[in-house]
Amino acid sequence: MEMNHVCRGSGEPLLLIHGLGGSWRTWTPILDGLAAEREVVAVDLPGHGETPALSGEVSIDTLADAVTSFLDANDLAGVDVVGNSMGARLVLELARRGEVGTTVALDPGGFWKGWERYFFYATLAPSIRLVRLLQPVMDRLMGSAVGRTMLLIQLSARPWDLSAEVTREEMRTFADSPSFDELLRRLAFGPSQPGTDSTPGSVVIGWGRKDRVTLPRQAKRALDRFPNAQLYWFEDSGHYPHWDAPDEATELILTSTANDE
Repeated sequence: MEMNHVCRGSGEPLLLIHGLGGSWRTWTPILDGLAAEREVVAVDLPGHGETPALSGEVSIDTLADAVTSFLDANDLAGVDVVGNSMGARLVLELARRGEVGTTVALDPGGFWKGWERYFFYATLAPSIRLVRLLQPVMDRLMGSAVGRTMLLIQLSARPWDLSAEVTREEMRTFADSPSFDELLRRLAFGPSQPGTDSTPGSVVIGWGRKDRVTLPRQAKRALDRFPNAQLYWFEDSGHYPHWDAPDEATELILTSTANDE
């Protein structure tokens, strides 16, 4: 499958996969830093950004199939890969399948249980409805520290400090994604992410101590399912380390993906 994507920099390729409702532009705060050392390929997943939605079921499995097809078509099999949120779960699934190299998963979904599933769904479902309703005034809201704080406090430890341009684009793609609602239901109430003790490359799982979407307590479950993974804590970050701690996230990614070269 062909997916909309951008390429920056030169060197060994590094694939970036955004989270639910996002697009390649979510990585803007760290793109230049990564591209200084790697050829960065940042994609729009099906049903996100400028990539058309899949026909039929939309799930982690079908998204993983689509990304694998993209990798094969673009001579990227075995590429090092980074994901955030749903994208982090997706890169872990690709690592489990043996499709990618070194894997960096930032605050992955798929490791909740019990009441955490309902918490995840019950907080995000009304939030996306509000985001859609507010699109006519979203530019003004994201241009204000108060507006960013009101709408992004669940995603960021310091939403008032975030870029108006980056957050405005994220809110637009959230509202426009035709796959958001189905994926949200499947992520909340579908199967948890299976694991493995054998992956082609190393696995690093980064987690924000202040994550209010995938709660920090879930990190232990992720390590239980990927026992060979290393865990890195972002002490002052929420669900989006590439927004809250861009320099730290860039360093972690470049250092982690250099290990197997």
